[in-house]
Amino acid sequence: MPNSLTFKQLTYFVALAETRHYRKAADRIGISQPSLSQQIVGLEASLGVDLVERGRRGAVLTPCGREVLVQAKKILEETSVLRTLVETTRKGTSGTIRLGSSPTIGPYFMPYVLRQLEQSHPSLNVVLQEAAPMVLQDELFEGKHDLLLTQLPIRSADFEVKRLFREPLQLALSRAHPLAGLSVADDLDLKGQNILTLSRSYLLHDQTVALSQEVGARLRQDYEGTSLDALRRMTALNMGVTFLPSLYVHSEISSKSGDVVVLPVRKNRFTRSIGLAWRRNSLHSEVIESVAVVFREVASERFKGLVTVEA
Repeated sequence: MPNSLTFKQLTYFVALAETRHYRKAADRIGISQPSLSQQIVGLEASLGVDLVERGRRGAVLTPCGREVLVQAKKILEETSVLRTLVETTRKGTSGTIRLGSSPTIGPYFMPYVLRQLEQSHPSLNVVLQEAAPMVLQDELFEGKHDLLLTQLPIRSADFEVKRLFREPLQLALSRAHPLAGLSVADDLDLKGQNILTLSRSYLLHDQTVALSQEVGARLRQDYEGTSLDALRRMTALNMGVTFLPSLYVHSEISSKSGDVVVLPVRKNRFTRSIGLAWRRNSLHSEVIESVAVVFREVASERFKGLVTVEA
């Protein structure tokens, strides 16, 4: 049974066809002439045909050899394209990355990231999906996503985490609320307030609960918001107060005509940490490192003064 042909055989055959001389072909590749001859003989045995006429004129291709040469060049060219594709994908310059994002972050941050990625990584395709953070973590573990943009912390030995920035959380009030005229809210202002929050599938819920307990506020148990918009609408109706991320406030609430008033809390020292997470054994680590640079650039340039980039 003939041996299977190899890329090495095709490479040596193309070199021989182009130089028309065994010694010159061997010198080009950097091997001995006997080794080259052995590979050509092996290719002929594998295909079951003579490819080269051997004589004093050097290496002359047979009619079949000329046909094989055309196909060999195509195979080697496609192989080179495939290797380039794999290499650039590994380095994060092309391919597809599946990104999961929390809806409390993504809509207000990701459009700027995607626009910059189109410029810096034009061959990289980002497939973006939103879900609650706890859902995202399960889906990342299952392989549905390659990377998450989410609130931290994520406590799992299965994931790598890269911190991006800290984002202040602001107190949102109805315009009819007694505190609406303040310029900043402190812990005493929060004491006894009815606090609205998102569902338990959001890390922002736990953070809100912790602060409420610390300052003596009351968490409304009869309502859990499904979105930041839902929290804002309930707040506008004076059903309680809530905490909204600064990126959301910057995007969705007008300081003069908005349906709620927003105040800094603890002089903007009440913050949440935002970062990227991916599987520890991910094969996309170089892609992620390349993409993470863009996330940091957007945070530091587009939202300078609004968020604090973390080391």
